[in-house]
Amino acid sequence: MIKCRKISKGCAKGEVILTKYPLSFLGGVDPEKGVVTDSNHDLYGKSIGGKILIIPSGKGSTVGSYVLYQMAKNKTAPLAIVAIEAEPIIATGAIMGEIPMVDHPESDIYNLINNGDQIIVDANLGCLKIL
Repeated sequence: MIKCRKISKGCAKGEVILTKYPLSFLGGVDPEKGVVTDSNHDLYGKSIGGKILIIPSGKGSTVGSYVLYQMAKNKTAPLAIVAIEAEPIIATGAIMGEIPMVDHPESDIYNLINNGDQIIVDANLGCLKIL
């Protein structure tokens, strides 16, 4: 179990999709499909919907919060978000969209978790578990 800081309550289990690059939800993700549309991003063309998204942080405009919220309403949002450092834009979107989110993992998750791994994010307890 890896301890983290709770950002948005909830618990989710699923497949990991990760990136070592910040992600902008405004202009970088299609809220209708849940697919990354930023052609300069390593997740370009991949769906983050229905997966556990691991990112270093978010970036971009405050409108990104509303894009993440819209994804939750469209059922195209990530099941949960794990960030190294949650900045206000993604944190606000996760809270509004009721998407479980944690940050500040106590271990280097990039050395422990890979794309396709199954994990549980329990934001209520402030932890994640690799299955």
